[in-house]
Amino acid sequence: MNKKQAGIILALLALIVCAGVLAAKVNGNVEELAMGNVDSGKNTLSLSKDKKPKEVSESDFFYESRTTRDQRTSETIQTLKTLMSNSNVSKEEVDNLTKKHADLALSQDNENRIEIALKAKGFEDVLCLIESDKARIIVKTKEELTDKQRKQIQEVVMSVAKIKNVEIEAKQ
Repeated sequence: MNKKQAGIILALLALIVCAGVLAAKVNGNVEELAMGNVDSGKNTLSLSKDKKPKEVSESDFFYESRTTRDQRTSETIQTLKTLMSNSNVSKEEVDNLTKKHADLALSQDNENRIEIALKAKGFEDVLCLIESDKARIIVKTKEELTDKQRKQIQEVVMSVAKIKNVEIEAKQ
């Protein structure tokens, strides 16, 4: 083994150690996991040492809602793909299913883009739900939204998804 190979091995080892340290910080330390305290900040129900459930926090609402939305969308897309690949389905039905699949994928992309854009504008957390010609935006905030913030949200939705019908809800 020459010096170059040893340097590469040491660099890779350092990266592995850094990844382990970051994973421990994100997921909690190993002792907590071994004791059964599973609280990564994203779980709805976490167990402490005495196995009693902790109360669900408000940040979990956004995580849970986003996860539920994404799971429902994935299931719908999978169902559409299954139906499209079925040989017993007519050409017209396949075309209709393909359009629904494309619309659903576009809506999902628009929801993600709107959430990212609004978080970039300074909102703590945002959940976007698009249903055909209507967008529902739930914003995490401690105070009531100002007219300026509401206009800002409507502008983002309009520029990304071309939807004028926007329902905005503030959640603490």
